[in-house]
Amino acid sequence: MEKVIYLDHAATTPTRKEVADAMYPYFTDKFGNPSSIYGIAAQNKNIINQVRETIAKTLNAKSEEIYFTAGGTESDNWAIKATAEAYKQKGNHIITTKIEHHAVLHTCQYLEKNGFEITYLDVDESGKIKLEQLQKAIRPTTILISIMFANNEIGTIEPIKEIGKIAKTHGILFHTDAVQAYGQVPIDVEEYQIDMLSASGHKLNGPKGIGFLYIRRGLKLSSFIHGGAQERRRRAGTENVPGIVGLGKAVEMAFADMKERAERETQLRDYLMNRIMAEVPYVRVNGDRVNRLPNNVNMSFQFIEGESLLIMLDMKGICASSGSACTSGSLDPSHVLLAIGLPHEIAHGSLRITLGFENTKEEIDFTIDAIKEIVEKLRNMSPLYEDFIKEKKR
Repeated sequence: MEKVIYLDHAATTPTRKEVADAMYPYFTDKFGNPSSIYGIAAQNKNIINQVRETIAKTLNAKSEEIYFTAGGTESDNWAIKATAEAYKQKGNHIITTKIEHHAVLHTCQYLEKNGFEITYLDVDESGKIKLEQLQKAIRPTTILISIMFANNEIGTIEPIKEIGKIAKTHGILFHTDAVQAYGQVPIDVEEYQIDMLSASGHKLNGPKGIGFLYIRRGLKLSSFIHGGAQERRRRAGTENVPGIVGLGKAVEMAFADMKERAERETQLRDYLMNRIMAEVPYVRVNGDRVNRLPNNVNMSFQFIEGESLLIMLDMKGICASSGSACTSGSLDPSHVLLAIGLPHEIAHGSLRITLGFENTKEEIDFTIDAIKEIVEKLRNMSPLYEDFIKEKKR
């Protein structure tokens, strides 16, 4: 294998060299604990606040509304559990969707075991919620709407602005898991009336183990981790200064070229989808064809197993996935693909390709040719495909 072609940026991204370089001094010379009072500690407290300001500007938020966490999963847990705890006297009903990341779904399932009622909204065949169904689901006891900004598997972007307006009209808090969207598309928490937003550093070429939760000023949410006064007494524990610095640098770089990168990735994305659709029979695109993340491709190939496709792509040096990295060990088909109406046998034949800034058209052409070859080989070994072809010829 001469070269690895990495096409799984929704799972994680390589940390850019500039990010690693920015982090390095904070492991060695600038190692001070920000809670201490001497010089090297105070300097680190200042750099943390600078990164907070950097992130806030990208969201049209205030710096004091940004809280650092260990990543998207912690941020989702904090937003949902803390809201449930803080507003339980008002109500016990939460609305989410059937296609959320498991960080949201499993948190909601945990709350169901503890007296809360959860409505899981359906989505249409493109993966979008129906706003009228959201309206109908609202009760006097509804305290939170948690709907992801864009789906991590099929890339569909939800009608966030309309959801925020509905939530605001009814006096309900609105949280969005923006782990896949942040750094890919513009987000304005004021325009979209978002009360809480989750993001993660390793999805935008930053380090793993760092993320943030935006919490609108004035929300009375409790601490999620107890034991110290860090993060304005809301998230105890010595701050991950190298991670925060790396996140800040990654955010700067991601937003500096976001428009140009999105245009380039969209062109590669559409080129890949169009060639596959034209050159491989019995395949479908999953998710909205237009209103989707610029780097996301999700397709289902009939008469093959997605796992076999992934293994054979890996043998050619191509890294892709069949869905969320958090469930890659599961034998069950994607809950997202089932929610958009795919039967099990087609959902099992899915492939997710997610692009990054370093991917080239040459890599995409090589990948398309590999997919064509592998799909043909797998179908030639499939009794189901053989029966299908015989039936067609009758």
